[in-house]
Amino acid sequence: MPSRKKISFAGHQGDVLAGTIELPDDKPKTVALFAHCFTCGKDVVAASRIARKLVAKGFAVLRFDFTGLGGSEGDFSNTNFTSNVEDLLQAADYLRAHYEAPQILIGHSLGGTAILNAAAKIPESRGVVTIGSPADAQHVSQQFADALKEIEAKGEAQVRLGGRPFLIRKQFVDDIRNTSVESIRALKKAFLIMHAPQDNIVSVREAEKIYQAASHPKSFVSLDDADHLLSRKHDADYVASLISSWSSRFLENDNYEKDPDKHRNKSADREATGLAETVIAKIYPGRLLASEVDHKFTIKLQTDRHEWLADEPAGVGGSDKGPDPYDLLLASVSACTAMTLRMYAQRKGWPVEDVNVAASHSRQHINDCEDCEGAPKRIEKITRHIAIKGDLTTEQRQRMMVIADKCPVHRTLTGEFDIESQEMPFS
Repeated sequence: MPSRKKISFAGHQGDVLAGTIELPDDKPKTVALFAHCFTCGKDVVAASRIARKLVAKGFAVLRFDFTGLGGSEGDFSNTNFTSNVEDLLQAADYLRAHYEAPQILIGHSLGGTAILNAAAKIPESRGVVTIGSPADAQHVSQQFADALKEIEAKGEAQVRLGGRPFLIRKQFVDDIRNTSVESIRALKKAFLIMHAPQDNIVSVREAEKIYQAASHPKSFVSLDDADHLLSRKHDADYVASLISSWSSRFLENDNYEKDPDKHRNKSADREATGLAETVIAKIYPGRLLASEVDHKFTIKLQTDRHEWLADEPAGVGGSDKGPDPYDLLLASVSACTAMTLRMYAQRKGWPVEDVNVAASHSRQHINDCEDCEGAPKRIEKITRHIAIKGDLTTEQRQRMMVIADKCPVHRTLTGEFDIESQEMPFS
């Protein structure tokens, strides 16, 4: 059976930090270091559930209390974000000395931000996982925004976080102001970024910032309607399953360890030409996933990097929370047309200042066809109105209109086209 062992090690200030390491039955496939959320502890529900699930999948997992929290010694009011990062490095040293250095670094909320800042100093780590994490530590000040003026004036203030009182000092506020996404840009690690779009503690926009700053290979997975603390068991189990599936690629690929830059470039090429190999793609084969939101007509559309809604107008029973399917079709044609014209103008060096494309859809009857039998046939028609601003000659404008018909989406819709449906298991 999996085993659990209480351990302790010295923090960066010499205080004894309390931790728990959990081991699988057999030799671990890898060792993971887990960093909990701000003012939480190692035994917070999400951390314990994720760790337990990972252990069942063959991971060894160390989680610990930061200085001044849970079972660890020290005064929380004397800590700051930098000290949390240093505590993580001490935890990595403990693993390196007693087991093996962590290859997977996992952080929840501000713990994920700390992981992002510690990863460069844990050279053995291959993968970095963030769960509902802000891109930089300054975001945490929103949790005690009402006390910031008092902290600035008096040097400290008593605040309530998660229903408990904490003393926050000015040195903590000054420290988090010095953090930024720049620490992410230089990391040569694989990234798994998980965030719930409806997270009301840390906006999903923070995940977008991490994703944009991170190098390839990187993956984003939406946690749908999970809350920030992952308080529901199935959400925590889902996160652990994703971590296990995602990390197997890097743990089993010896070439990644020998040449991470080469691996990173291949991943970037894959994403530029199609769907990056994300966990979503492993669960649902394809470039786009459409899933119901309200079991009426509101549909969530999700790719490896983006998420948006489609809906029907209220007049036909929808909630009008997003464009309808034909609006999306017109958007695809129009966007592709504008992009194609911009690329062509740039390649030719033509002075195109702006491009606008307006599109409409209609169905037209064909009454004069020789082979018509019975009711008149209908043809689906998309009309594009293209406005190009710039000092172009007549010949150049004519050429741009020809190029408009060569946009990839236009060619797809006007070529031989087939839609195939295959049943898949619901996940």
